[in-house]
Amino acid sequence: MNDTGTTAQRGGGIPAQPEAGAATPPAPREAATVTVPAAGVIPGAGPTERPGERRTVRLRESGQGGEADEPPRYAPQWLELRESADAAARAAELVDPLRIRLANLPRRGGGLVVHDLGCGTGSMGRWLAPRLDGAQHWVLHDRDPYLLHFAAVASPRAAADGSRVTVETRRGDIARLTPDALAGASLVTASALLDVLTGAEVEALAAACAGAGCPALLTLSVAGRVELTPHDPLDAEITEAFNAHQRRSGLLGPDAVTAACAAFAARGATVRVRPSPWRLGPGDPELTAQWLRGWVGAAVEQRPGLAARAGKYLAARLAACAAGELRVTVHHSDLLALCRPAGAAS
Repeated sequence: MNDTGTTAQRGGGIPAQPEAGAATPPAPREAATVTVPAAGVIPGAGPTERPGERRTVRLRESGQGGEADEPPRYAPQWLELRESADAAARAAELVDPLRIRLANLPRRGGGLVVHDLGCGTGSMGRWLAPRLDGAQHWVLHDRDPYLLHFAAVASPRAAADGSRVTVETRRGDIARLTPDALAGASLVTASALLDVLTGAEVEALAAACAGAGCPALLTLSVAGRVELTPHDPLDAEITEAFNAHQRRSGLLGPDAVTAACAAFAARGATVRVRPSPWRLGPGDPELTAQWLRGWVGAAVEQRPGLAARAGKYLAARLAACAAGELRVTVHHSDLLALCRPAGAAS
């Protein structure tokens, strides 16, 4: 695992890459086209890949359910596009019980140590760090140095009480965490991660957090339910096919939160779950349109027989979105697992 320590300053939007000669960031997306993408759909209903785009966020090594058969990875433009919806959706009521637990944990070196798994461009840190008191050191984990650079540069600089926030990046496989990797951790966080893990990987994550004695705040896991207004008769069939796509190759998809609750509870953690839905309307046309393409595209990839009907469906939905007539609720769940502190009596 390669470690790079840095104290980051917040920047605006997606920053430049760290080195001359590195790969060029993906070009801005073209205007909407009415097509159903046949392949390359990003897990969690992200936008489809276009030729020349970098792939990001890899969970497994080749040969371990590896690169050849793993889901496409997240593009930084998609992560930036969804950040405001994610921030509005996260269950803020879980922060108070988290604060209480963190206040009772020993502060090694005087501050909190937060491990953000699959950090992407760092949206969790930007949302959570300013809601927690005290000095914080965030350890950002991802497979892609391109995303790690974004996350470090755009990291918040101050906690809720003005204390300093610092950050380091670790490039590595978040699906293979051990308690040793989390030694000294005060908190583990992740966004939109659980549903792209297998049952074994969720068990390993729960074991690592329990072994380290630190709480885990795991947000924005898909719940398998979508509501669109106005209703269309094909909504339910697309939803069912999308959910099947989320469960492909042994991934948990909409079953992830239930599995994670069981895994953490079995290790003595107190678990709380709260809803964290996206509520998209006329003010979110770009995000809604990108989500629609990914959502319908994943359904068609799973069930190619839907293609003809889904193409007409997508065209109508995109037209309604452009006209400001479409509203979408995409249901997610946030999970807070309060593991017993290391050394506590069972």
